[in-house]
Amino acid sequence: MVNGTRVDLKIEPRVTLLDAVRNRADLTGNKRVCDRGTCGACTMIVDGRTVYACSTLAIEVQGKQIRTVDGLSTGAALHPVQQAFCDVDALMCGFCTPASSSRPSPCSRNIRTPRARRSVVGSTANICRCGTFVRIMEAALKAKGVARG
Repeated sequence: MVNGTRVDLKIEPRVTLLDAVRNRADLTGNKRVCDRGTCGACTMIVDGRTVYACSTLAIEVQGKQIRTVDGLSTGAALHPVQQAFCDVDALMCGFCTPASSSRPSPCSRNIRTPRARRSVVGSTANICRCGTFVRIMEAALKAKGVARG
């Protein structure tokens, strides 16, 4: 199940989740950047946990709920994290944005304390180096109604 839709693919056991979703299911929101599981641009949510799709085999997630950045929104309504990214201008070049907007989604449920805020920072550890980290952090906090400060 990818973004709530059943996807049946016939692929070899060595095919990564990223390749299966991008090349076979034609959902291209998540990107291949480093291809080593370090940059996070390929991040997907599998059964509520984030994974690097470039280093996860598709066969490992068979039968699980997969959510890509393409599936965060509901119809025309953006996910609160996506909307917060727009509201605070936390957008980047497009390679890291899918991962940055996906990672805080399941990880930022309880970010009302300083310790929890640090965990959100940890969940976006491989952030793009384009200089928008402060805005990304602000977007993650805004998505959960936490005032900056």
